[in-house]
Amino acid sequence: MNERHKDKTVRKIIIRMGIIFLVAISILVFMGYRYITQGLNPIDAESEEVIEIEIPSGSTRRDIANILEKNELINSSLIFDFYVRFSEETHFQAGTYLMSPSMSVKEIVSYLNEGGTPIMDQPIFSLTIPEGFNIEEIAERMDEKTDFSRDEFMDLIQNDEFVEQMGEKYPDLLKDALAAEETRYVLEGYLFPATYDIFEETTLEDTVEQMISRMNQVVQPYLEVISERNLNVHEILTLASYIEKEGVSEEDRELISGVFYNRLEEGMLLQTDPSVSYALGEHRESTTYKDLEVDSPYNTYKYSGIGAGPIGSPSKGAIEASVYPAETDYLYFLADIHTGNIYYAEDYDEHLRLKEEYIDNNQ
Repeated sequence: MNERHKDKTVRKIIIRMGIIFLVAISILVFMGYRYITQGLNPIDAESEEVIEIEIPSGSTRRDIANILEKNELINSSLIFDFYVRFSEETHFQAGTYLMSPSMSVKEIVSYLNEGGTPIMDQPIFSLTIPEGFNIEEIAERMDEKTDFSRDEFMDLIQNDEFVEQMGEKYPDLLKDALAAEETRYVLEGYLFPATYDIFEETTLEDTVEQMISRMNQVVQPYLEVISERNLNVHEILTLASYIEKEGVSEEDRELISGVFYNRLEEGMLLQTDPSVSYALGEHRESTTYKDLEVDSPYNTYKYSGIGAGPIGSPSKGAIEASVYPAETDYLYFLADIHTGNIYYAEDYDEHLRLKEEYIDNNQ
């Protein structure tokens, strides 16, 4: 009896262990299935986000999986790797792709086989145009940093046919510049300051047009407000070029813009020193009384109104300040070239007091 009871107990233990084992296997299989299914499904089927990724030439299956996971386009690089291996989808192409978290692994793999936008060659030059640079400064930078010479650049931006072609292509931006009669260079102030990549096949014309196109993109959102102010793009860019030279912080730029608008409304001369430097054709740390006598339509100490045209390439911040000036009663401002501080005044007596306190006494 004892032996029979013992055998019966052993069988019960074996059966129970078998059941536990089968349950454990079932759970593992279910969890594995769920893990794989989740790994193949979209991260977010409802997502409308578009993510740009680049698949470099020579990327392995594993490299691509890591890129996709890093950009949160797939749930698991491991599942992606196994899927690609077992589906034998290996004809992936290098390039730039626009993908979404709403795409499944199957859709992503199919897209990678179709091929994205081919990766362009690496640029041979990277040209950075600082904010506030004028045409002649841009020419020098072009000569230093690219294979395009200063003379080639100057010849192009003064080529009537090229300028007219740009005017036809970007009429909202350039129509007023083309109509202006006293500008030194029609395209002065219209070459947006930024960094431009130059490739083997990039021409000088392409590069200059990129600068004009970028400026056009920046100006477009402000066209309606500019019209409401009864100004035109040429006048706004002229003001912006002064603001670029006079102020650094956003607050100062808006206040300086407010001063300019107030002076124009009062019929006062703008009297901005950078316009005198441009009229003289050379940079000046400080402006002398003799400098103010230069007879040039750019000299805002001598001629009323906004001026003949831009004196350099303004940044987006300066352009925005010229469109949206601060509401202020200030009519004067002066800058301490040693500290960079700018002091504002509502009347001439206060202006003289600030000049004596912060400028004259610190020289």
